[in-house]
Amino acid sequence: MGVRITSWNVNGIRNPFGYQPWREKRTFEAMFDILEADIVVMQEAKIQRKDLQDDMVLVPGWDVYFSLPKHKKGYAGVAIYTRNSVCTPIRAEEGIVGVLSPPNSSTTFRDLPQDQQIGGYPQPGQLMGLVDDVTLDSEGRCVILEFPAFVLIGTYSPANSDGTRDDFRLGYLDALDVRIRNLIAMGKRVVLTGDLNVIRSPIDTCNLVDRLRKEGMSVEDFFSTPSRRLFNQLVFEGDVLGPRDENREKPALWDLGRLFHPTREGMFTCWETKRNTRPANNGSRIDYVLCSDNMKEWFADSNIQEGLMGSDHCPVYATLKDAVSVDGREVHIKDIMNPPGVFKDGSRLREWTAKDLLPLSAKLIPEFNHRRSIKDMFFKKPAAPKPTAVPTSQPSESPTNMTTNVDSSVDEKSVDAPASQSDSVTSAPSPAKASRTLKRTPSKTTSTNRPQKKTKAALAKEPSSKGQSSLRGFFKPKTTASPSINTDIQDEPDPTGALDGTSDVEVSTGLSDDKQTKDAVEKADSDMVFDPIENKKSWSKILGKRVMPKCEHGEDCISFTTKKPGVNQGRSFFICARPLGPSGEKERGTEWRCGMFMWSSDWTGLQTG
Repeated sequence: MGVRITSWNVNGIRNPFGYQPWREKRTFEAMFDILEADIVVMQEAKIQRKDLQDDMVLVPGWDVYFSLPKHKKGYAGVAIYTRNSVCTPIRAEEGIVGVLSPPNSSTTFRDLPQDQQIGGYPQPGQLMGLVDDVTLDSEGRCVILEFPAFVLIGTYSPANSDGTRDDFRLGYLDALDVRIRNLIAMGKRVVLTGDLNVIRSPIDTCNLVDRLRKEGMSVEDFFSTPSRRLFNQLVFEGDVLGPRDENREKPALWDLGRLFHPTREGMFTCWETKRNTRPANNGSRIDYVLCSDNMKEWFADSNIQEGLMGSDHCPVYATLKDAVSVDGREVHIKDIMNPPGVFKDGSRLREWTAKDLLPLSAKLIPEFNHRRSIKDMFFKKPAAPKPTAVPTSQPSESPTNMTTNVDSSVDEKSVDAPASQSDSVTSAPSPAKASRTLKRTPSKTTSTNRPQKKTKAALAKEPSSKGQSSLRGFFKPKTTASPSINTDIQDEPDPTGALDGTSDVEVSTGLSDDKQTKDAVEKADSDMVFDPIENKKSWSKILGKRVMPKCEHGEDCISFTTKKPGVNQGRSFFICARPLGPSGEKERGTEWRCGMFMWSSDWTGLQTG
């Protein structure tokens, strides 16, 4: 099989692990194997640099490149994972206009030497100027990788949720359009993938005509909005009303999903979680894999994976053929997905090493540099440790030093580790160090100034100082102590209070006769009567199931709380638990959500269904 590129808006980089099938192993390596992907482009990682963990970065057999927001926390974020055994990029950048800098450098990407930059950066006068360049690249929305075969742009385009960021949204799409056209003009092939937050035709969303009719808008007006018009001018077979804009006279990219499924309806990639529209497939297609015209014939397939849960989006993918045509000759795809000399005719000539890492690779972040995953430590054969002289008089190593020796051998195995790390093998521990790891033998005579740890037996004999002393105290009916108990016990103040208000009779007294106290307590316990009906009522108050009203289907409703500002904010209400149907509205007499609605304050709990 060829090289598969998968794009997925995960709505939080760990979010999929709460769903099947990802929750079984909960590793990114297992996730990528299930996706059968060689390049995985994630959007909405929603993570900060300081929160990156080993399992996100040190994925065995994979490299990763992040673009995270510079100011907003837990927002946006794009990551591209590449399988080292299949492909290795030759250049990597963050941002769409090139104003950011590589790690440990003050030179921007667009100011690097020609042989180190990807190119195609917007020139003065090419952009609309709605948003400054630094702002466009500061939200962690784009990672660009260049392979010898093509330039891959992984992006998360701004959404148009409330209309307050229309300028930023249009400015970003404008920069994306200009950068792609410039790269193609340079003769490079381009693949654009990600969540673009744009629908390109009525077939790409559910019930568009009905919704627009209610809003008093025509389909033509809807697709003439600046962002949708710009996108349709970028793609082949886009429906553009009127003359095309200047410098956008020709389309540049093919929509691979529609190239392989031109008339397929219901091919949606995003659904509204709050309204639970996914079961009825009431969604939109806003996630894409697109390619330039000069590599259109390279792809064997493209589709969506709507059955994979884990986000409000589903993965989309496109698969490259094993052999592609380059300048009239057939070339194996792996030969041009890696630097020269790595593959020839689809066979590997040399193994991937740390020298192939690019400056933007997350594995070079100081916290992760020269480290390996725990799985590699256990399953890859470590190099033989340096022989060390161990004194014969010492019987064994301490656990601490044993761990140090293992870690040292692993560091020696690390590829291209600094020379200073090779001398980190710990010599045999001295007797003094070993003795410090031994547990101290407790002394029989202890100081009275230090409280001693109480054994379970001692705790069982001691009375409780507060609260109930046993579960039985919860079920005891309200009773008084037996008159047969010594009056000295009855006159003592109650040191414990059970949950139901009764006192525990196991109290401490000043009696010298311990046997008499024990007999009195046992007699009091034997006189207690447990009422099973009262016990059931007590448990029902705590564990009883909340009674819910029934909907028109005779099923329990679900409860929500109003968050919209207004007089009803904070009020809870009941609605039908079923998802909305294809119409997107409540329906009567169907299998989808019915018209049941009731404020919680109006529910008396007397409905029987």
